[in-house]
Amino acid sequence: MAATAIEALARAHAMGLLSGEIARLDQTAMRGLGKGLADAGIARGLNLELEAAANTDPEQLCVLFKKISAALDGSPVPDREWRAVERHLGLESMAELIGISASSGRRYLAGERSTPDGVAARLHFLAFVVGDLAGAYNDVGVRRWFHRPRKLLNGNTPAQLLVGAWEPHDDGPRQVRALAASIGPSPAT
Repeated sequence: MAATAIEALARAHAMGLLSGEIARLDQTAMRGLGKGLADAGIARGLNLELEAAANTDPEQLCVLFKKISAALDGSPVPDREWRAVERHLGLESMAELIGISASSGRRYLAGERSTPDGVAARLHFLAFVVGDLAGAYNDVGVRRWFHRPRKLLNGNTPAQLLVGAWEPHDDGPRQVRALAASIGPSPAT
């Protein structure tokens, strides 16, 4: 159960849905996750289950956290994710990896323009990759990770597989996501 809870918390953190750091897997963490879900309008029914889950058996909690993770995976929240990803990568690097200009990135980040669906999907994908990497690297390491050749990517850098208007389900991005996820379990903070 702890692993599925940590996965849900890590995804919510990567998306910028948690207001602070999670130090323990306890009721405070669950309330923070519930508040983040509610504020973003994600998994409303699951949020109610989470609130009532204090005395639920571990198997039911495990199923609930898997559902929450799936809901987070399918629910981009660009207004939160711009800040969360920019904090780790910086604007220039983030814009390059998403396939937009830095000036467009600035406008999206400031809320001056609405984020198009394709850009939101790439940003959401990048939030999860950065979230996976943040469990193993500091911000400098995360930025450098994208520019180092990888054997598992046939000698390419992750950045080389995230060029132009790529889509998260394309082969290159899926390989990048799998590689980032294989680095190790992300902590909830």
